[in-house]
Amino acid sequence: MKIVIQRVQEASVTIDNQLYSQIKKGLLLLVGVHQDDTPDMLQKAAQKIAKMRIFSDDNQKMNLSIKDVAGEILSVSQFTLLANTKKGNRPHFQEAMAPKQAEEFYNQFNDLLREESLTVKEGQFGADMAVASVNDGPVTIVYEL
Repeated sequence: MKIVIQRVQEASVTIDNQLYSQIKKGLLLLVGVHQDDTPDMLQKAAQKIAKMRIFSDDNQKMNLSIKDVAGEILSVSQFTLLANTKKGNRPHFQEAMAPKQAEEFYNQFNDLLREESLTVKEGQFGADMAVASVNDGPVTIVYEL
C-alpha cells in the first residue's frame, strides 16, 4: 500500500465538470493498493494517519493530528502510485491490486478511517477525476506499508 498524504487548506474532486466532493482544512490522501496488501495493513494505515502529527501548533511546530485540528479527509484511489518505471518508457501497473478487490480494499480503508472518528469524503473509484488542492506548508508525505 502506498499513500501520498498532503496537508491541504482545501481539496476537491470534480467528475464530468461537476463538483463531486470537497473538503476544507485537512488531508488529501492519494491511495494506491498493492496486490499483496492485507486487511491488517489497512487498519495499520488508518490508525497511523489518524494519529500522525503533521499540523502546526501555536509555535508553528508540527505537533497536532487531524483530530486535534478537526480536519477532514478527501480520499482518492490512485492505482498509478504503483507504477513500475524501471524498464522502458511506458510504466506498467502489474503490482497494483485487481480493480474489483482494490475497490473493496479502498472502501474498507475509508470505513476504517471513519471508525477513527474522522470525517472522510471520497473520490469515485475508477472514475476520470480532476483533483484540485491547495497544499498547506507544503507538507507532503509518502507512507508505504
